[in-house]
Amino acid sequence: MIIFKKDAFGHYIFLKRILIFFIGIITFPRYNWLNKTKISGTEHLEGLEDKNVLFVSNHQTYFADVIAMLHVFSSLKWKFKNKISNPVFLLRPRTNSYFIAAEETMKAGLLPKIFAYAGSVSIKRTWREAGTDINRQVKMQDISNIGLALEDGWVITFPQGTTTPFVPARRGTAHIVKKFQPVVVPVVIDGFRRAFDKKGLKLKKKGVELSIRFKEPMKMDYTADSDQIIQQIMVAIEQSEEFRFNSKK
Repeated sequence: MIIFKKDAFGHYIFLKRILIFFIGIITFPRYNWLNKTKISGTEHLEGLEDKNVLFVSNHQTYFADVIAMLHVFSSLKWKFKNKISNPVFLLRPRTNSYFIAAEETMKAGLLPKIFAYAGSVSIKRTWREAGTDINRQVKMQDISNIGLALEDGWVITFPQGTTTPFVPARRGTAHIVKKFQPVVVPVVIDGFRRAFDKKGLKLKKKGVELSIRFKEPMKMDYTADSDQIIQQIMVAIEQSEEFRFNSKK
């Protein structure tokens, strides 16, 4: 029966649809009334396969930017281009969209746990935990889970693994690209840091123009070394040293 259909992680799709609907209804005014969201480039997403697409983006809050992108994906499912102003798309949202997030973040409270059920691929960070720098091996189950998500749909990842701008990307993103060979779509966001707190749950300022810009899928050489892939991605999401230098002018 349709009501018992599950996603790649065993989550009931009908329950995900309900959760996404309520998350969407709660957050909709933040993106459309209290602030304005300018979206561009969704024409680059038309015609993409329904799975094995990896969105790589800069990161400004824990949740607000990724939720906004999930709004865009559901809106695009309803054939709305470059806008999320008609909430009818929440009646039947896209449920095979996922985002990669730190496990400790997704376990920190009820709301993150709800978000996790709705679509997170939770991983153990190899470089930081509970505010302390660490150094541990990549958990192979985490990589496998990312592969499951890509087999099922679209996945959002933030290569820098932090909301701090212009820091180096983590090599794990290159490993994902080389191993699963997805279509890689760069995304550049702006305004979320000004409008929301770091977690992206509290509204900090009204009247901010939020920007989500999708670029053309990247031409990837999946046999290139990891450093080359990382550099290519960092340039695409405008977080390379060149953009850092220009932002100071």
